[in-house]
Amino acid sequence: MHVPMSVNHFLDRAASVYGERTAVVDEPDQPAAPLTDVTYARMRQLARAQAAHLDSLGIEVGDRVAVVSHNSARLLTSFFGVSGSGRVLVPINFRLAPEEVKFIVEHSGARVLYIDPELTSLIDEVQAEHTFVLGDDEHLFGTQDEIAAAQPRPWEPDENAIATINYTSGTTARPKGVQITHRNIWVNAVTFGLHAGIGDRDVYLHTLPMFHANGWGMPFAMTGVGAQHIVIRKIDGAEILRRVRDHGITVMCAAPAVVNAVLTAAQDWEGEIPGRGRVRIIVAGAPPPTQTIARVETELGWEFQQIYGLTETSPLLTVNTTRAEWDDLSPDDRAGKLVRAGMPALGVEMAVSESGEVLARSNVIMQGYWNLPEETERTFEGGWFHTGDGGYIEDDGYVTISDRRKDVIITGGENVASVEVEDVLFSHPDVTEVAVIGVPDEKWGETIKALVVVAEGATATEADLIAWCKARVAGYKSPTSVEFRDELARTATGKLQKFKLRAPYWQDRDRQVN
Repeated sequence: MHVPMSVNHFLDRAASVYGERTAVVDEPDQPAAPLTDVTYARMRQLARAQAAHLDSLGIEVGDRVAVVSHNSARLLTSFFGVSGSGRVLVPINFRLAPEEVKFIVEHSGARVLYIDPELTSLIDEVQAEHTFVLGDDEHLFGTQDEIAAAQPRPWEPDENAIATINYTSGTTARPKGVQITHRNIWVNAVTFGLHAGIGDRDVYLHTLPMFHANGWGMPFAMTGVGAQHIVIRKIDGAEILRRVRDHGITVMCAAPAVVNAVLTAAQDWEGEIPGRGRVRIIVAGAPPPTQTIARVETELGWEFQQIYGLTETSPLLTVNTTRAEWDDLSPDDRAGKLVRAGMPALGVEMAVSESGEVLARSNVIMQGYWNLPEETERTFEGGWFHTGDGGYIEDDGYVTISDRRKDVIITGGENVASVEVEDVLFSHPDVTEVAVIGVPDEKWGETIKALVVVAEGATATEADLIAWCKARVAGYKSPTSVEFRDELARTATGKLQKFKLRAPYWQDRDRQVN
């Protein structure tokens, strides 16, 4: 017997088993009124109503529906209301500049665009056939009577159908649309949930943006086991600690920058740190320093878990959690074990190419890049997914990521293509050469530095060039520093030698990522 995997399985089970349980506590400071009293039965009802509203607009199976939003209960529901009805959800990074959002909407061919109430200025610059503001619930779900009576068109699940297209910055100046199928989502959510040990007593804090690789799959995994979702809209270390205290949080996922924010806030926290002995914090984006991992245990009393993966892998490839064999180790020695990317997750095969690139095979790996067949073919060369990361597999099977082969900078958990920033800087009339690199940063893991050669007689300052970037791309993609050079290291054929440019900033470090 073959039953196609579908995102609907997660919400249907939660509504059947935990129908009267509160599913999600929305961010109270939403610019639109937060959704309230959302039980799992109500969430399924809202998802069905959203699907029925898309029916009324003539949005067909396979059509794309884009959403630009901070974390919210409405965005969480859309994973099921859109993807669960056979359409394709395109979650877009709310930090992107309008031109970047416009490119994604147009490239994906999205017929519907939902916009966060704080981002309504996008309406003047980004066009879709149907555009709505999240919070205008009659254009999302319908009237209360329509919600109660909603009967969306049946969709026969196809596990190989695309459920989401997630745009990610790669080594090209334009983001690539990663096609994630229902099967990818299902396998990732179940294996991630298994390795993280989640259950119906968990309370999950959405410290991770839901748009980012579909919140790493936790919107599905946590729903499937009936855990409660707590939405946090904007990240602040002290506020995270308050949510842990007030809601009994047990699990969260985070980039290293969020871990640092919590550790900093804990220094001024009065009384016992909430969640001690209860919270698991699952970290990815870049491996944090060993000292940071040890501090999570000693100062917060939380359990640190690390994973490694990419948007293209749904994202889980490896997982590193503390083991019984490590119980007698000191916090520092245990951190030394946990700093590695981890062991391949269940169902994942990993290898390292002769050139040192980490390769993977698994059911969580994307179908391909949207409308980029040549890029897809290159990425799957030889029957393996090419991560673009350098690393090695230790004798005990643990994977360590040692260098980034692609010119991608991960700052605060967000991918930034260096070539994209270089293109913007090169468009400045004073700039004749530019190289953008990632350099270590205690808060963000890495931060962006531009090495620039300017024309003779140029007057551009560091502040001028940073402002030039901020006017053209998202703020997090802009350099935090500019260094002026007389020349840049190049090969005999004129190619930039970024490993030489990065070397002085990373000397005395074991890994060329932070």
